[in-house]
Amino acid sequence: MNVRLTLLALLLPVSISLVQGAAPASAAAGEASFVPLYNGRDLTGWKVPETNPFWSVINGVLVGQNDEKLKGSMLWTEKTYGNFIFECDVRWDGEIDSGFMLRKPELQLQIGISGSLKRDMTGSFYTGGKTAYPEEGRAPHAATLFTPGEWTRFRLEARGNTFTVLINGKPASQYTNPAYATPAPIGLQVHPNRAMKVEFRNVRIAELP
Repeated sequence: MNVRLTLLALLLPVSISLVQGAAPASAAAGEASFVPLYNGRDLTGWKVPETNPFWSVINGVLVGQNDEKLKGSMLWTEKTYGNFIFECDVRWDGEIDSGFMLRKPELQLQIGISGSLKRDMTGSFYTGGKTAYPEEGRAPHAATLFTPGEWTRFRLEARGNTFTVLINGKPASQYTNPAYATPAPIGLQVHPNRAMKVEFRNVRIAELP
């Protein structure tokens, strides 16, 4: 009896420690692993236009600004992405027209004033064509989630055929469409025919299975 109790006393702490040790590993496996998409110094990792008056780095901030001819520009990642969580701080003021591009065919998360609807559609999905901004992909309350001129945190999750957006940590929109299935680079936009400036920082991504 004494031998049995002694063995139990020796084995019990080992069992507890194994269970406790397994918990953090399990939790870590479920967490997204983020990597920076922008290094805060230059445009390494991005496809920069050959003639580039549009994109620059100022005091660690990635700045997109239109040229005098208002040509507009896209800045694309060199790498393509399928399922991911993309996070970015954005700051703008005035009537800008910008956004994040993802997947193929191209799907856009709007930032600022829609050129077609002539109103702020921040946080809504733009698909082009006749529908442009499908009702099920709009962010009707997004204007209550941010303040123009201040840094705004976007979180965009692309998982399968569902795309979910948080603005400053609060739900803004969700859109499901199996048409947008093919991985593609992620793009930042300076819209043509619009005098505008938009700033980006803390740009990072976590790839998902």
